[in-house]
Amino acid sequence: MNELDTLVDNARAAFAQAKAPADLENAKAQFLGKSGRITELMKGMAQLAVEEKKSRGAAINVAKQAIEAALTDRRQQLADEELAVQLRAESLDVTLPGRKHVGGGLHPVSRTLERIEAIFSSMGFDVADGPEIESDWHSFTSLNNPPNHPARSMQDTFYVDIDGDDGVPYNLRPHTSPMQVRYAHQHIKKHAAAFEAAAADTTGTVKAPEIRVIAPGRTYRVDSDATHSPMFHQCEGLWLGENVSFKDLKVVFTDFCRTFFESDDLVLRFRPSFFPFTEPSAEIDIQFQSGPLAGRWLEVAGSGQVHPNVVRNMGLDPERYIGFAFGMGPDRLTMLRYGVNDLRLFFDGDLRFLSQFQ
Repeated sequence: MNELDTLVDNARAAFAQAKAPADLENAKAQFLGKSGRITELMKGMAQLAVEEKKSRGAAINVAKQAIEAALTDRRQQLADEELAVQLRAESLDVTLPGRKHVGGGLHPVSRTLERIEAIFSSMGFDVADGPEIESDWHSFTSLNNPPNHPARSMQDTFYVDIDGDDGVPYNLRPHTSPMQVRYAHQHIKKHAAAFEAAAADTTGTVKAPEIRVIAPGRTYRVDSDATHSPMFHQCEGLWLGENVSFKDLKVVFTDFCRTFFESDDLVLRFRPSFFPFTEPSAEIDIQFQSGPLAGRWLEVAGSGQVHPNVVRNMGLDPERYIGFAFGMGPDRLTMLRYGVNDLRLFFDGDLRFLSQFQ
């Protein structure tokens, strides 16, 4: 191996040992710089004969080109290594599995509404649905709650920019009670012949079809805390006939509660109260005899005998038709059934909470 081959090998070894671009430039200066080995060899050719200069110069150029090629290769290697480090630091691992499509399920309040509908349907009640934007007459006046009545103060809240026939803006219904009046009108129209026959009968032997319905749905009021929400759910119930008493209310609602909570170990009480659309009126409380809520009275519904003015607004004679109505909160029933202590959890959309019910 001659001197130039050894020089090329030394250059390659020096370049290979360089771990950074600055180190490589220092190594380059030893071989290709102004005072480097190749430059010194070129300067030494001045003492040679012309013919020897040609052969010697060609050999030095070959060595110089080999060293420059080694330098270029090492520069590229260092650049590739630096890029690889950067890519590892900033990389996005596309090999990770994609998000799984998990099967959906019913919201816990929706489960409760379905359960309520199934229980009352088994008792012969129809299920009615209606508009959430209501006229003032259906929301209040038809329910014996005229304008400026103090009982409106907690419900007379959300209005929309649509005026009704009476000039009063429509509202987001504060309860599903309007469906009682709407359903009664539809029911009477549907069975007009039977109601006319009953009205014309003077012997009392012809009975008109009873009105038996529940109306679950969304409602709206200005109210928000751990047990209230501006948007919530309500289920109203109505049973009207010629011989429907408060006793029927007690039997029906007691049977419903025991079926809903799957417990016969449940006590109900009816406390006197006031509602414009019923007279007499009562709050309904339940008491569990066992479990974490044992011994506590919990309010679950309001109820009462339908007020004669409401019966008239339904298009019926209050001297002949009598019955009861009730209103309960499915959201609160859901809280009791599943042991949830904050109503707002149902509407936050937190999948960690909702996935427990799938």
